[in-house]
Amino acid sequence: MEGDADQKKLIEAALFMSPNALSVNEISAATGIASPGTIERLVRELITEYNVRDTSLRIMEISGKYMFSLKDEYISRVNSLASGPDITRPALRILAYISKNENVLQSELVKYFGSATYDYIKELSEKEFVESRKFKRSKRISTTPKFKEYFGV
Repeated sequence: MEGDADQKKLIEAALFMSPNALSVNEISAATGIASPGTIERLVRELITEYNVRDTSLRIMEISGKYMFSLKDEYISRVNSLASGPDITRPALRILAYISKNENVLQSELVKYFGSATYDYIKELSEKEFVESRKFKRSKRISTTPKFKEYFGV
């Protein structure tokens, strides 16, 4: 069995390589570490280590998932190098509209942006940036905590 130090490095590598935030179960699947408790403990230790270290990196928790990120003071200086979230341009426009008009009806979005809106809402839902709730014959669309944390709003 691997020691804590090796398991911690494995978790760190998984978080570094993943373009998305990872849940404990996803970390387990990627690393082969079976115990969720061990993963949670080691991730917490990594978070503390990165917060204490004199480095530009940190490990963030977003809606129960973990990912690498830059500390706030470094983001503005190097964000021109970032490719940004892997969201299509039309979906990003719809996401901006949803963020300005929380709990907007899907039918209103379709009227404004056209029938392709359904595909973009599906894309945004899969990336966990929006959620929908049934409302009469339509759905209410709103942003998620992951959206707020990811985009810093």
